[in-house]
Amino acid sequence: MSVPPILLSTEQIQERVRGLAAEIERDHAGAETLHLLCVLKGAFVFLADLVRALRIPATLDFMAVSSYAAGTTTTGEVRLLKDLDIALDGRHVVIVEDIVDTGLTLNYLQEILRARGPKTLRTACLLSKPSRRKVNVPVEYVGFTIDDRFVVGYGLDYAEEHRNLPYIGVLD
Repeated sequence: MSVPPILLSTEQIQERVRGLAAEIERDHAGAETLHLLCVLKGAFVFLADLVRALRIPATLDFMAVSSYAAGTTTTGEVRLLKDLDIALDGRHVVIVEDIVDTGLTLNYLQEILRARGPKTLRTACLLSKPSRRKVNVPVEYVGFTIDDRFVVGYGLDYAEEHRNLPYIGVLD
């Protein structure tokens, strides 16, 4: 498979991740510890850079969900593949998501996580595609708003390929 053309450069991404970290720090200034919940697999690179950019104490946990098969369109059915290792009761939680597309996956996650009693629950996503929303889902921290294109790189994949690209590229 050929190398996809660049939509967002490594430098653009790094600058925005630092900005998101500052926004998250501002909103959680009184929190003893922030709990970052990474949605696997796509958000792992974003999480790694985000947690290194934060200057407040943070703990990490991981969930895996799927709404895609091997293609480029969502199935609409969300499956929980890996649950949390740490309880959320009384914690300040930020869901770290790679991309919010239809909103179905994030809506599902927010509903099940709210039921677990976090003190606060917010969401940070690297990419948002509002034109594809099927569900109005709150996202407090948005890295970039993009058009309806299939993107890869910086953790995002197509059939498990391209996650290692240091930029966001477009597959057309």
